[in-house]
Amino acid sequence: MFRFTLILLACCFSATAIQAADPLPGTSPLKWDGDIASRMIDGVDKFLLNELAKSAGTRGKHWQRDLSSADAYEKSVQPNRARLAHILGVRDQRKPFVGLEFVASTAQPALVGRGKGYEVFSVRWPTIRDLHGEGLLLVPAKPNGTDIIAIPDADHSPEMIAGLVKGVPAEAQYARRLVENGCRVLVPTLLSRKLEKRNGRALLSSREFIYRSAYELGRHLIGYEIQQVLAGVDWFTREAGEKDTHIGIIGWGEGALIGFYSAAIDRRIDAVCVSGYFDSRQNIWQEPVARNVFGLLDQFGDAEIATLVAPRACIVEMCRGPEVTLPSSGGAPAKLSSSSVSSVGPELARASRLLGGKKELARFTSVISGAGIGHGGSPEALRTLLKALGIDRELVANQTGPKHLRAPFDPEARQRRLIHEMDRHNQWLLRESPFVRNELFKKRDTSSVEKYEASNEAFRDMFRHEVIGHYDQPLLPFKTRSRQIAESDQWTRYEVVLDVFPDVFAYGIYTVPKGIKPNEKRPVVVCQHGLEGRPQSVIGEEQFQYYSAFATKLAERGF
Repeated sequence: MFRFTLILLACCFSATAIQAADPLPGTSPLKWDGDIASRMIDGVDKFLLNELAKSAGTRGKHWQRDLSSADAYEKSVQPNRARLAHILGVRDQRKPFVGLEFVASTAQPALVGRGKGYEVFSVRWPTIRDLHGEGLLLVPAKPNGTDIIAIPDADHSPEMIAGLVKGVPAEAQYARRLVENGCRVLVPTLLSRKLEKRNGRALLSSREFIYRSAYELGRHLIGYEIQQVLAGVDWFTREAGEKDTHIGIIGWGEGALIGFYSAAIDRRIDAVCVSGYFDSRQNIWQEPVARNVFGLLDQFGDAEIATLVAPRACIVEMCRGPEVTLPSSGGAPAKLSSSSVSSVGPELARASRLLGGKKELARFTSVISGAGIGHGGSPEALRTLLKALGIDRELVANQTGPKHLRAPFDPEARQRRLIHEMDRHNQWLLRESPFVRNELFKKRDTSSVEKYEASNEAFRDMFRHEVIGHYDQPLLPFKTRSRQIAESDQWTRYEVVLDVFPDVFAYGIYTVPKGIKPNEKRPVVVCQHGLEGRPQSVIGEEQFQYYSAFATKLAERGF
């Protein structure tokens, strides 16, 4: 979900003597009825929806694709790949490690499941700093040389798609089906969407809780989970040594999102199956806020992400995705619904067009699951993925699920460990952030005022584009509308509207002291109310105890 912050720059009027009149001299009459603040919000909403609708047609300015060869193409999109990693918060060096760690105790060995021709182990592995991935490793007795990272949805545990516990239909347990067919399968755990009271107040999902602080620090929950996946790829690659690797990813729902982005960022992944997720993303603002990535649609829709997977294989499984509604109880409201074939198909076709329709680059395959497959991972999707990885044969028959050797089993304990590590990491980043900023701002030249101002311009530009969010389109021609709304023996007050962009205007209240002499200039103070307030909040019409009508009191002092 996008959150745009529009900085509406208030214009400082050259104060002159004003009589009680309607409108303010030099402005047009304001004749609007109704709630102007609500009208402003509606206008901003219309503007943003229009910008979202246009975004797919303007992304090309960020891309310089060279379609002459696969190698040339890979080099030409590297800046886009780096940009995607940056906005997803994949910025930290992963820790090297020799092997996965078994999660075991004196009461419970790491071997937690056994099926026909394979074993299931509880494992974890380091990612960045003190963060770990944690989940399951499914090891076949007769491996086919293919390694797969199978990622469940946020509300599914690794045990569900491995068939150890209930929660996913047997035909959609894609981690189990892949190990039955000879693949070694690593299954990471994603943070769930479980709602809990945080700080005794807001009801937030676990994903939103971690997302909020990570986002402010230039990181992202998505980035942390991608690092878990890529650390698994590191291990697969290290284990292979000089041998060729055959590494694939499959995920459903949130797992598909993480797998899709991982494959776009890391070229070592040979094929990806995106199940129950692929869409145009034009309605991403309605999705859970933990999916909100700064400036995503300016450069990337799902079609553009798919072109970063190219020329490797990208399989899109059209099936029912997670259907979730998150309430507005302190957290951000959201709704997830399944993508339709009418939106998935055109987006995939758009990805092919971006690659000039060249089959050697656009290795995109769509698979439509049967109506009975509610959670993806259909036989056709698995066959297509394995074929892309060099395993071209029919799947073995669907077997009975593995025996679960772990009792009792509490998946919440693992969730709490992951949340604790990510939260602790965010707090560490927060403590380190002053030192990072100091290092950044060392680049300013303080040898003179002029050089200081000049060297600051790069930081202003960074703040404008990378922090606040800035539209490069020009402002509308200056036009002010106003009307007098109140008067006292000390001041005159006006409602004022200023044009900004099409459908976007700034609205406020202008209070000017009486007794200003002709051509006299006074300091102008721009008073800003807080969240859920209005201009009326700072003048005293609405009794907010923290404001104390400070705007009116400033005018009474001559400002």
